[in-house]
Amino acid sequence: MSEERLRAGAENLLRNCSGLNPGDHLLILQEDADNGYYDADLAAVIAGCAKTMGIGTELRTAPFDPLGSVLPTGIQTAMAAADRTLFLSRSGDQIRFSEEMRETRPIVAYVLDTEMLASRFGAAHYSGFVQIKDAVNTLLANARTIRVTCPLGTDFSGPGANFPDKGITDVAITRFPMSVFAPVPVTGFSGVIVQDGFLVGTGSKFYKPYGCQLNSPVEIHFRDTKLEGFRGEPEDVQRATMHFRRVGEQFGLDPMTVHSWHAGIHPGCFYTRPAAENFERWSGSAFGNPRLLHFHTCGDYAPGEISLNVLDPTIEVDGDKIWDVGVFHVSRVPGGAEILERYPCIRATFDNPETQVGQGPTGRLSVL
Repeated sequence: MSEERLRAGAENLLRNCSGLNPGDHLLILQEDADNGYYDADLAAVIAGCAKTMGIGTELRTAPFDPLGSVLPTGIQTAMAAADRTLFLSRSGDQIRFSEEMRETRPIVAYVLDTEMLASRFGAAHYSGFVQIKDAVNTLLANARTIRVTCPLGTDFSGPGANFPDKGITDVAITRFPMSVFAPVPVTGFSGVIVQDGFLVGTGSKFYKPYGCQLNSPVEIHFRDTKLEGFRGEPEDVQRATMHFRRVGEQFGLDPMTVHSWHAGIHPGCFYTRPAAENFERWSGSAFGNPRLLHFHTCGDYAPGEISLNVLDPTIEVDGDKIWDVGVFHVSRVPGGAEILERYPCIRATFDNPETQVGQGPTGRLSVL
């Protein structure tokens, strides 16, 4: 990768996403590189670019607690003193729905290495994708009906998105890159989700085993906020049932709950290795590609503790296919064509979408 492309990605993060100016102070909290999640050189590249932009930068290694959601007091104090805090740590993802963290304006990076930072995923203009997200949120909130299907048989539907508090609420952190719309509450929705390959965690807590193998597709039926049962090969049904029960018991949750769903909006997002090689990394980064839609289950809150993932969804809004077998047609969203006109880099990303999202050798999500 070229230095120019790396700098473009870093400047997109520092200027367009963070809004930092010369003289501002950036705190970078990095996870221990030995954990194998973020690449070791990512923080240094971002800090180096910040220095050339006149932005004061402090790097700290933040302790990572696989089951934790509360940051140490010293870290919170340092965040309060900084103009922005950038998490290159899963600790930031764990607090993404924590309202008390909103005032410190944290940013969580979903680029995990310098290759992702230098790609269209990292460099396509951040503000344009915020506008796309807002346009999709508005479309879903004003819809009469929404229906979701997939090639394996997923088929569920419901009313327009009933976002909380008569408005659209989302995570308390800033995502970089912006890659999903706000979670759609499942109240009023019903149908079947066909789960292929595995069950996996949500990034809220990192328990073991984090992934649960499924040898064949399993139908998961739901109505409103309740999972009604599993259908499929008996061995897979038993394995899924026990996995939900075990995770629910571990965290004192009703395992048969479902909270919300959303899909990726950033066709520059990619994951080139099979998901099963590292479920933690895959579940924390690949979700931003439009080929993936996921549910928050096993908990009556976002993100829950078990994620259900659908490959190549079709999302129809009042009969219009906004997603069509994993292809997001942003021009079909009111205002979407104008956004593409304003941002040629985003148009180029949609014209040349990434297709690798962690599929196995068969082209499906699998553990093989």
